[in-house]
Amino acid sequence: MTIEIKNLNIYFNEKTKLQAVNNLSFYVKKGEIMGLVGESGCGKSLTSLSIMRLLGKNASFSGEINFLGKNILNLSKKEMGSLRGREISMIFQEPLTALNPLHRVGKQIGEILKIHTSLSKKEIKEKTLELMEEVNLKDLEDTYKKFPHELSGGQRQRIVIAMAIACEPKLIIADEPTTALDVSTQAQIIDLLKEINKKKDNSLLFISHDLDLVGDLCHRIAIMYAGHIIEVIEKLGDAKHPYTKCLLDAIPNPLHKGKDLYSIPGRVPTLSERESGCPFVTRCPMAKKRCHEILPELLEREDGHLVRCLYI
Repeated sequence: MTIEIKNLNIYFNEKTKLQAVNNLSFYVKKGEIMGLVGESGCGKSLTSLSIMRLLGKNASFSGEINFLGKNILNLSKKEMGSLRGREISMIFQEPLTALNPLHRVGKQIGEILKIHTSLSKKEIKEKTLELMEEVNLKDLEDTYKKFPHELSGGQRQRIVIAMAIACEPKLIIADEPTTALDVSTQAQIIDLLKEINKKKDNSLLFISHDLDLVGDLCHRIAIMYAGHIIEVIEKLGDAKHPYTKCLLDAIPNPLHKGKDLYSIPGRVPTLSERESGCPFVTRCPMAKKRCHEILPELLEREDGHLVRCLYI
């Protein structure tokens, strides 16, 4: 097991302690690509930032994030700094903001190697060019000297991926890495992530709201809503929870040409609006009175298929 999250809770605001993530539990095995899916505001990025220990001072935690048997939440800043970038790395959603606009991209890749390895300056340059070639960048010497704004969106994302794999980490977190890219570039980045996962045998936590991408890439998928994991499945076609089915219904389908695109009624509740019962209760087509009163447990219905619902 590369990483196992147990009963993770994330709170904001010291006085009111608004809860953003509720008793979150899931794991990612070695060599596995795990998908984390849900609408904006469900807590996906918060979960990823908590693994990296990058949340602000107004956030507090309880529970465990066990990485290779060590609870990350108990590590000192120095210990976490040593781990971050070397053992766990992250591919951020928007590469233009993830990269420093004042430094050449080659230097930014090399900085990771400078911090976490004992390579010489010459060796860092050679390794940086190797990494750039590994992520399928062209004209290496020329690209090495460019600033982020001189590259296309796809090239910038490849630079960020090169930074993420520089020290061959055991876990890579990809937080919606294809959102800002066109469809053809998205496909290239997905193929690249698959190739890296197969070649390096590392673990990948892939966060997205794009079910088609997740279904194509991931071995298992956790569906998240309003701070809770509500379903864990291997194939989207096996979905049982009403929320997952609603998400699938909202995907554009050529068979429904000429018809209105389905949209889930309502919106994700804010932290102060969340009820004590089922997190999806206010939007669920199956909701009954009990759903407002009881928070269902996340139970295994079939082999490896977990669902949080009173009526499934």
